[in-house]
Amino acid sequence: MPDLALPDTSVPDPAGLLLVTGGAGFIGSAIVREALGLGWRVRVLDSLRADVHAVRPSDETTPVIDGVSLDDSRVEFQLGDVTDPEAVAAALDGVSVVCHQAAKVGLGVDFLDAPDYVASNELGTAVLLAGMTRAGIGRLVMASSMVVYGEGSYRRASGADGQAGGQTSEEVDPGAGPETDVHAGAAIRPPARLQSDLEAGRFDPLDPMTGLPLIPALISEDDPLDPRNVYASSKLSQEYLAASWARSTGGRAIALRYHNVYGPGMPQNTPYAGVASLFRSAIERGEAPRVFEDGRQRRDFVHVADVARANLRAVESTAVDSTAADSTAVDSTAVDSTAAGVGSSFRAFNVGSGTVHTIGDLAEALSRWSGGLEPVVTGEFRLGDVRHITASSERLRAELGWQPSVSFDEGVREFASAPLRAAVQSS
Repeated sequence: MPDLALPDTSVPDPAGLLLVTGGAGFIGSAIVREALGLGWRVRVLDSLRADVHAVRPSDETTPVIDGVSLDDSRVEFQLGDVTDPEAVAAALDGVSVVCHQAAKVGLGVDFLDAPDYVASNELGTAVLLAGMTRAGIGRLVMASSMVVYGEGSYRRASGADGQAGGQTSEEVDPGAGPETDVHAGAAIRPPARLQSDLEAGRFDPLDPMTGLPLIPALISEDDPLDPRNVYASSKLSQEYLAASWARSTGGRAIALRYHNVYGPGMPQNTPYAGVASLFRSAIERGEAPRVFEDGRQRRDFVHVADVARANLRAVESTAVDSTAADSTAVDSTAVDSTAAGVGSSFRAFNVGSGTVHTIGDLAEALSRWSGGLEPVVTGEFRLGDVRHITASSERLRAELGWQPSVSFDEGVREFASAPLRAAVQSS
């Protein structure tokens, strides 16, 4: 097996070559711009899928792709798919580190999308990692997602009289006071919501012991992983593949679990885009944003510029002495195996702003700042959606020195009038 390149340096090498797969995409192009600003030379590998990119170039010399100028001598564009071993091998030639963003994203339309998710995300990652192994490249940063957690983290609430209906401390310990519920405040991960509850407008997960609504809490990288749709399963599979690669080759891999990313250049009019794009697209068409459920779903909206900065901090952090890595630290058979130790060969990080807002907040703010129609709360639902998912990004702040710089108000105000990508053609 080739020796993997793990230089002992913690700053970007101006002469280094960074490969960004999916680098013509929404997040990928922001990463390219950030990398150029830090002195990297960049190669972009992108298939320019017709369901993502409205304009497909006739050759590899298109001067601008999603705001990234290919006339810049520091940027090289290669048209190709990460599932193609030959295209991947060519793209990896001379590369120091890989930032893997190419993926099929979003909840999708229905289960008929499953083969495409698996091929694009799982097979594509496997082909890339095999190519990196052959090329002797040992540094990887990859895009993961909050969806790997499934439903968010919750705490149990006490009943109105201080008792939640389960065991009290008096029942467990007769010497304790009857007012104390031993389960109140305890962490719980609820099962998937029932269709009957959603149809009845009961959107919040309920405590199976008490019937009371659970209290949302921030989720950490050490919490169990529970993917609940095909996209989520494919993202978790990517993490497991990266962990296995790092363990078997001695390479270093970082997975960044993005929360709700938004900002200029988002795709429009596609079911595979995030909720921010769907709302913004509706406003662009002169329609009211349609808010599912009751609009109180809690999310963490993080600006694409902050996500790009997180990627470059992660890229820099992979450049450490390989002897510090513990290549046996990840047990890929465990559901929470990706939360490996600081010195391990694989590390996962949440990427969020740290500020909780609701989906209704986002729709209202976009309508207000754009002068569009007021949002309509429809009560509709999708079975694959989770109710609340917000995470702590403290690990990313503490270990990589990253801080979000774009506030919700500032970012949404900009996004309300920022250009979106050209709309893709419906098939």
